[in-house]
Amino acid sequence: MLQSFTIQTTKRDEMVDITSFVEQAVRQSGVKEGIAIVYCPHTTAGITINENADPDVKRDMMRRFDETYPWEHPLDRHMEGNTAAHMKASTVGASQHVIITNGKLLLGTWQGVYFCEYDGPRRRTFYVKVVEG
Repeated sequence: MLQSFTIQTTKRDEMVDITSFVEQAVRQSGVKEGIAIVYCPHTTAGITINENADPDVKRDMMRRFDETYPWEHPLDRHMEGNTAAHMKASTVGASQHVIITNGKLLLGTWQGVYFCEYDGPRRRTFYVKVVEG
């Protein structure tokens, strides 16, 4: 089962908790044991699993990404001027796999699934593929 979800990001850089969307896809699939694959088809955004309890984690991650990949660099040649967004997205990656057991995502106590925006605000799409097995 493949589901598509659309979100509207509100900042240039942000982490949007999409765990509830992934859980919805799993519920609707009826799969009790398997894998949920969460995929982002954008070159300036990504998907990660990280802490969802302390909002400082998201802020710290975004700050550290900005330190590592500054938005403006004198040697960047990409015409759109968003090389930093491409670097961040490549670092985070375009997808994550989550085990499904007993019909639920197997996430740690403090874990959530995040859509990572690096070139917003934009209307974005991500996909959840639920595979039984």
